[in-house]
Amino acid sequence: MVLRADHVAGGAFVAFGALIIALSGDLPTGQLSMPGSGFLPKLIAVLMIILGAALVLRAGEGETFAEIDWSDGAHALKVIVIAAAAIALYTTLGFILTLSLMMVALLVGIERRHPLRAAIYSVSVVVFAYVAFSYLLKTPLPNGIFGY
Repeated sequence: MVLRADHVAGGAFVAFGALIIALSGDLPTGQLSMPGSGFLPKLIAVLMIILGAALVLRAGEGETFAEIDWSDGAHALKVIVIAAAAIALYTTLGFILTLSLMMVALLVGIERRHPLRAAIYSVSVVVFAYVAFSYLLKTPLPNGIFGY
């Protein structure tokens, strides 16, 4: 059997879905009319497993794993590092500041966009998302050390 990229990706999705189910096992699922906090993670994990398995089954159509061009790996690593830093700072700095800094870092540092335009765009998107989640959906978001 030739190892293909879809075998690896599908297997990773299946393994990650199983990990999510294992980690969210103690969260209550609830009922369909009143779902608990574990309902959505388990639903998404089951879908990941199903779609990952479908990807593995259809892997014969994709390119082989050895033929993958890894030249964009540095770009992907930068995105992962910025996202990991945002996750680590999220509860300390709060929603607005962390996500604004993350978007500016992605747009200016990686995509090489104009800094002022990137800052205006980032703050606008984050404030819109904050209003949508905080006021319309009434979802509590973390306030940072500055109170917002």
